[in-house]
Amino acid sequence: MEWKNKKVLVVGSGISGIGAATLLNSVGALPILFDENKTLTIESIKEKFEKDVEIQVVLGELPGSIEDEIDLVVLSPGVPTDIELVNHLRKKGLKIWGEIELGYAFERGKVAAITGTNGKTTTTTLVGQMVENYFGKVFIVGNIGNPYTLTTLQTTENTVTVAEISSFQLETIEHFSPTVSAILNITPDHLNRHHTMEKYIEAKETIAINQTRNEVCVLNYDNEYTRDFGNRCNAKVIFFSSKSHLENGYYLEKEDIWRAKDGNAVKIINIHDIKLVGICNYENVMAALAMGESLGIPMESLISTVCNFHAVEHRIEFVATKKGVDYYNDSKGTNPDAAIQGILAMTKPTLLIGGGYDKQSTYDEWIEAFGTKVKCLFLIGQTKEKIAVCAREHGFTNIIMAESLEEVMKLCEEMATPGDAVLLSPACASWGMFPNYEVRGRIFKNIVNDIKE
Repeated sequence: MEWKNKKVLVVGSGISGIGAATLLNSVGALPILFDENKTLTIESIKEKFEKDVEIQVVLGELPGSIEDEIDLVVLSPGVPTDIELVNHLRKKGLKIWGEIELGYAFERGKVAAITGTNGKTTTTTLVGQMVENYFGKVFIVGNIGNPYTLTTLQTTENTVTVAEISSFQLETIEHFSPTVSAILNITPDHLNRHHTMEKYIEAKETIAINQTRNEVCVLNYDNEYTRDFGNRCNAKVIFFSSKSHLENGYYLEKEDIWRAKDGNAVKIINIHDIKLVGICNYENVMAALAMGESLGIPMESLISTVCNFHAVEHRIEFVATKKGVDYYNDSKGTNPDAAIQGILAMTKPTLLIGGGYDKQSTYDEWIEAFGTKVKCLFLIGQTKEKIAVCAREHGFTNIIMAESLEEVMKLCEEMATPGDAVLLSPACASWGMFPNYEVRGRIFKNIVNDIKE
């Protein structure tokens, strides 16, 4: 596409929108940054850009005169694709892209792309470390917090971009085709955005829609949705499993991870040599190994990286031991399935902190996973009543409601005894009480670290 003087409407003024507009300006296009939020000011948005970036900003309502001039629309991932504005622009015949698709239009190297309901950030970070340790240079982008559009012009035929990609970002791809992709798992999430499970699954599978047999898609054999997709995927499929002995792929058997090819298996690594804990993380490791192998990284280098890799912040992250009690920050457990993995990783009697924004999730399986591990459930946020009702229906009644995380932490400090664990694993998004899960996790860690021995 010829970009010079093309008028491109960028919808959304968050980091993705800023990245997209910056890239468009760099290649000679004429970006128009639009945000419906009338409380923002043009000056505050322009302050987010470097001084040499020329940008037109429109707030509130989009004038018809601009609609008639634009050649392309780029949506930030937080903007639903079915809102009235987007439907209107689509009916006018305008192409609707996302920030990922825009970034990919300028990509010159290899791309490793990871999606899934849970485990994306850990796997993306681990694959990024594998690439950096062997090739010496890597761009880690996407849903992990780094706009693709701010690095894509730096790529060459010798670079590797590792991208964490959400279902929101996958809704707006057209040509995006990674060298190797991975769908780690699919469980119900974001149904308030996608409306149906079928639409959510469809969005996740889109990561491999443009791949060919010359490219690789790594899939979870234990997940019914991803296993089924393996029969329909255009790319070469590599499965991983924590439950089944595979003829081809990576699998966990007792305490060892194996790599099988045509029935011949080789032991790769013992889980006690890995600093990550929990079955979910062993699955992330297997997915990362499969992706690293597909990128041509020697197994010796991959194993070395895995052995030295530490947990990602906010994902079953050990914080400290205070008064004989272990504290774990799993703030990234923003849906029930992710929060189940947090519980499964606990080895001590656990005081569990849950609740938050309602994404229309159900909590039955999460409650059932408590078993004998969870001593007490502390609930905060919009979903606390909904979760409490569900817990009681499953026979769990030791529930304490609170108005804030600070209040909960005081109660945990008073009630926990030496040998216990306190786990923040909310099973809900943070919105409404916190700007994001990172802020929630850091507040939790600050409170823990302030506990006097």
